[in-house]
Amino acid sequence: MPIIVNLDVMMAKRKISSNELAERVGITAANLSVLKTGKAKAVRFSTLDKICEALDCQPGDILEWEKPE
Repeated sequence: MPIIVNLDVMMAKRKISSNELAERVGITAANLSVLKTGKAKAVRFSTLDKICEALDCQPGDILEWEKPE
């Protein structure tokens, strides 16, 4: 899939653990892991909003589109 998820990069920049972010966002650590690994088929805007708020970032800092070859 041409959507690249850079959530782990943002988390490292903000020095926040998966468990802490999951708690702040209100999702399970397992669901956060699915997002981090890029295995999620969809993400709710409300979840993306909470992630961006918790990490003080923009959606484009987390999600990136790469043109397929």
